Amino acid sequence: MKLSGGQIVCESLIREGVDVLFGLPGGAILPLYQILPEYPQLRHILVRHEQGAAHAADGYARVTGRPGVAWATSGPGATNLVTGIATAQMDSVPMVIITGQVSRAAIGSDAFQETDTTGITLPITKHNYLVMHASEVARAIKEAFHIASTGRPGPVLVDIPKDVFQEETEFEYPDSVDLVGYKPRTEGHAAQIKRAAKLIAESERPVILAGHGVIFSGAYDELRELAEKAQIPVITTLLGISSFPDDHMLCVGMPGMHGVAYASLAIEEADLLVALGMRFDDRITGKASAFALGARKIHVDIDPSEIGKNVKVDVPIVGDLKRVLQKLNKYVKPSTHVEWVQRIEHLKSEHPSMNIRDTDKLLPQYIVRELSAATASDAIVVTGVGQHQMWAAQHYVFNEPRSFVTSGGSGAMGYEVPGAMGAQVGRPDKAVWSIAGDGGFQMTMAELATLVENNIPVKFAIMNNGYLGMVRQWQQFFYKRSYVATHYTHNPDFVKLADAFGMLGIRVTDKTQVRPAIEKAMAYDGPALIDFVVEEEENVYPMIPAGQTIHSLIEEPAPEEARR
Repeated sequence: MKLSGGQIVCESLIREGVDVLFGLPGGAILPLYQILPEYPQLRHILVRHEQGAAHAADGYARVTGRPGVAWATSGPGATNLVTGIATAQMDSVPMVIITGQVSRAAIGSDAFQETDTTGITLPITKHNYLVMHASEVARAIKEAFHIASTGRPGPVLVDIPKDVFQEETEFEYPDSVDLVGYKPRTEGHAAQIKRAAKLIAESERPVILAGHGVIFSGAYDELRELAEKAQIPVITTLLGISSFPDDHMLCVGMPGMHGVAYASLAIEEADLLVALGMRFDDRITGKASAFALGARKIHVDIDPSEIGKNVKVDVPIVGDLKRVLQKLNKYVKPSTHVEWVQRIEHLKSEHPSMNIRDTDKLLPQYIVRELSAATASDAIVVTGVGQHQMWAAQHYVFNEPRSFVTSGGSGAMGYEVPGAMGAQVGRPDKAVWSIAGDGGFQMTMAELATLVENNIPVKFAIMNNGYLGMVRQWQQFFYKRSYVATHYTHNPDFVKLADAFGMLGIRVTDKTQVRPAIEKAMAYDGPALIDFVVEEEENVYPMIPAGQTIHSLIEEPAPEEARR
């Protein structure tokens, strides 16, 4: 059967189980768009900016576990995807991005809207392709999905010249993929797994560090079995949140720069760290050379390049986390660590990081706590980056897998609007709340039009403090309150903005209004926005300054000290 390159793209996507894609047309990709009506199985969501397409595909992938798909045209269309691609790469999110390119004869001539897309995205993709013949399209798409979703997941880009979309060839979709040099190891070394079990048996103060890899490998049950069988407290990284129930007695919380103090202190006192699908990033370790010096370390990760990259470990295990844990759990013997668990409970009482001070002021922490209660901790929460992100991580109770979605490694402001859109499209059965900062929200708020146009019922909780809050906090702590370029003196009226877009808008200025506003938004059939006008100079506590250790921990000052 002869098909055009564009038809082959669509046929290939359908064979990969794709049901929705996010994109925005332009000249070089127009031949692909023109055949979309032939494929009603593919739901296309027209975004207002290509960055929105990339972040939406990312959010979709995080909540479904399937690769998200984004399209864009050549030149500025492709470059507008870059932030979203980098975000997915840093957080190991499976995505397939298809970009149009100028016609083959024009490549290298500085033609209109020509950009070296594969060159630009080479450092921020797991792999990318420039497809020069229609006969190569099907194979490239097949390989792209395979690479994106196997091993350590990540984004794969396929760049296709305009005339390749139009060129006809025989269509035959490959049954399998066999890539020389790409053979992700999944099973884990048997001897190393036994060594890990031995260290666990010998430990008196073990902790598990659970990362994003637990979520993408689907190892929730295996993690819980290990924790409960050996009675090991579980600490989750930012991206590991929702991999282990927050309300479980063994859940300690998030450590690091803005994690709860007792989680970081537990790591400091531990004699064994069992690191699962995490990469010892600087927000966890601080000064890596001084991190958990009293603990032996087991590190399980599917990416061998992460083992020993930042922190030297005693037992390295390369493999798929779910499979490794299934084997490890067979060797781990039931045990208890009563004194150690009690010690961590004592650390919690000495360093009550989760307390919210009693005040009539409208605090973001209080809002997040009320949101968690109002939703019965059963919503998917998507955040931007900054103070509100940390408060969401600290104060919302996440018990269900894939219920916390955020830009971790890349720290991309603006993720909160399109990321939530993609999450809601991926999980239409769940309530999706976007906890947003007023700064990041304004970066991608054009996608509100996309939400209304497609009746995607995301609910927004904007923490409106008139500042780039986290940057302002750093200026307060480390730059003597020199607030340079962080104060928004003329934010838009977000309620009027919501009305202009055709969605529900509510303003909250008082604590008594919080729960009624949340319930009103939840009851509304469609996207809704709540403008929470919060305290301007509220800070996230605790905090470990960048590159420092737990000994530099900054905890929330007593009320009388805060007034000085």
